[in-house]
Amino acid sequence: MEVKRKILLNPGPATTTDSVKMAQIVPDICPREKEFAGMMREIREDLVRIVHGDPEKYTSVLFCGSGTICMDICLNSLLPENKKILVINNGAYSQRAAEICRYYNLPFTDLQFKVDQLPDLKEIEQKLQEGDIALVYATHNETGTGILNPIRAIGELAHRYGAILVADTTSSYGMIPIHIEKDNIDFCMASSQKGLMAMTGVSFIIGNREWIRKSGEYKKRSYYCNLYMQYDFFERTGEMHFTPPVQTVYALKQAIREYFAEGEQKKWERHTQVCEAIHQGLEELGFREVIRREWQSGLVVSVKYPADEHWNFEKVHDYCYERGFTIYPGKIADADTFRLCALGAITAGDIRDFFKVFREALQKMQIRVPAVYGTEA
Repeated sequence: MEVKRKILLNPGPATTTDSVKMAQIVPDICPREKEFAGMMREIREDLVRIVHGDPEKYTSVLFCGSGTICMDICLNSLLPENKKILVINNGAYSQRAAEICRYYNLPFTDLQFKVDQLPDLKEIEQKLQEGDIALVYATHNETGTGILNPIRAIGELAHRYGAILVADTTSSYGMIPIHIEKDNIDFCMASSQKGLMAMTGVSFIIGNREWIRKSGEYKKRSYYCNLYMQYDFFERTGEMHFTPPVQTVYALKQAIREYFAEGEQKKWERHTQVCEAIHQGLEELGFREVIRREWQSGLVVSVKYPADEHWNFEKVHDYCYERGFTIYPGKIADADTFRLCALGAITAGDIRDFFKVFREALQKMQIRVPAVYGTEA
């Protein structure tokens, strides 16, 4: 069975292979069967392998939900009493972490930087020197802009002052090579529909077993979203505490097989080639990017709207969508932008095909090429 192929240039869900789609078509099974628990155990082990973690030191814990559930779980589960969280905030997704802290009334410092700038390590260290920070939270690939934050350096600072680093790797895991130990990460997270190119519905946290066990003594702030409770149930039974998305788990297993078959380095090279094709296509049309090229992750390109009276993102989106390509609006509060992403089972050739359609849309709508910008852009 073949499924009509769509090229998703949004930051997830990503374009999937037909084999991942078809992996969901399986005989009905109760998720409490040993067969299913065995598959879940293999998945948990593989997720640790992808970030080169020592299975004796690190484990993974699966949950039902989107990537935000992992942010919620780490923030509400890993903070001991009388300590604070330091949120490194330079984008929409680190801002979301700050919002979660506010909703739980967690003590935290919202250390804000401009969305188009890297965080200042000296300012981070100054906050850590205050001595009450137990958890540093930072986004790896800030998906709203495509800026790549210096996770390894932030983690080194966190450890120097006795804190743990929780890194949101939702849109970098399975694409940018990560070495959890060398990168000074204590906990990272992702969702099945992003870098692993599976289906939505499963998210996971990879973290230090010792810290997970310690967190079992911390205040419980959520019944469903508690890291230790889910970890403990997995360790005792091999199962999720509550009903898992069964078919999605089968798709995730197939996607992991395909991840290892392609290989970490070759997969990253493919994503890099896709991103280079995006840069080239934008340059040829005169579009301007938000983030300096050397600061970009190589996965997300945030593009400024042109100063053209005929520009209409929705109309451009709809033209491309009708022809099999999905583009995505921006996530910068005070700027008009859209995003093109290098996630998923796509190639540089797909990007060249996209820009043919994108150019057609511009011509049809009488949007000037090369794109025009005001002096402030």
